[in-house]
Amino acid sequence: MKKVAVIFNGGTISMTLDPRIKAAVPTLSGEEIMSMVTGIEKYAQIESYTFSNLPGPHMTPELMMDLSKYIQKFLTREDICGVVVTHGTDSLEETAYLLHLTINNPKPVIVTGSMRNGSELGYDGPANLSAAICTAISKEARNRGVLVCLNDELNCASEVTKSHSMHLNTFQSPEFGPIGIIDNNEAIFYRDSLKKEHIKTDKVETRVDLIKACAGMDSKLIDFCVKEGARGIVIEAMGRGNIPPEMAEGVETAIEKGVAVVMVSRCFKGRVLDSYGYPGGGKELRNAGVIFGDSLPGQKARIKLMLALASTTDLKEIKHMFEDGRYKSRI
Repeated sequence: MKKVAVIFNGGTISMTLDPRIKAAVPTLSGEEIMSMVTGIEKYAQIESYTFSNLPGPHMTPELMMDLSKYIQKFLTREDICGVVVTHGTDSLEETAYLLHLTINNPKPVIVTGSMRNGSELGYDGPANLSAAICTAISKEARNRGVLVCLNDELNCASEVTKSHSMHLNTFQSPEFGPIGIIDNNEAIFYRDSLKKEHIKTDKVETRVDLIKACAGMDSKLIDFCVKEGARGIVIEAMGRGNIPPEMAEGVETAIEKGVAVVMVSRCFKGRVLDSYGYPGGGKELRNAGVIFGDSLPGQKARIKLMLALASTTDLKEIKHMFEDGRYKSRI
């Protein structure tokens, strides 16, 4: 029987209602959660470990990197066929994406959690955990990068995002849909993952900020970040990749000072492109040295830029990590 390492890392899946404050707080141990996953012993041997008991918003990029190193130790064991990690859903997609970029191993790594705590009706933690374990033992799950498993759906860490504040099917891949499902305790895949990336680093550059572009904004937030020593800035631009002209001035200044500036769209779907040539338009920004982040959401582009800057100071190399030949010079 295959053996899976289950690493508990906090989140709603480990919470129950505190009657005194009438709010959910971390209380459940890994062993208590596993005891609710009834019948899993028929499918896999389980080794349970606790990395943390933190809520999702308490995770940091440094902790995410520590978790990546922790997971990789289990992946080197011959008797472990895969790893399942529990996580708070608020930052789950960021951690899953960092793991996706830093773990280069064919064995499955599955990130899961729950939208309801252990005191609520319909607590989905045990069901999500059992589905994640069934995915980890699947031969078909190998060589697919890190996967996110909730609500009997499998999504690629590079594509998935939390789309709703309370729905059980909150984790969606807006562009391409799920990569597979869990049905009758079996992982079934309908397509391959679209991108397999790896950034070789064991640290993160935390001096990376995320700014959302809105109508009428100027450069003060960008200027402040540069003044405070930012090594990188991610701009969630409007539409196809455009920002107000007063904001563009700060972007150009930041680039002149050696700051890596990555642009993505604040839209739910679609990628950025240098379609517009007016002041603040994508064409002028690209000519100024802005790196295009394809269809990544801002929070994931920030994680990727943190890893990229930790691995190299060469902005041309960082540009290649993000664009990888997708953006050709256009006449």
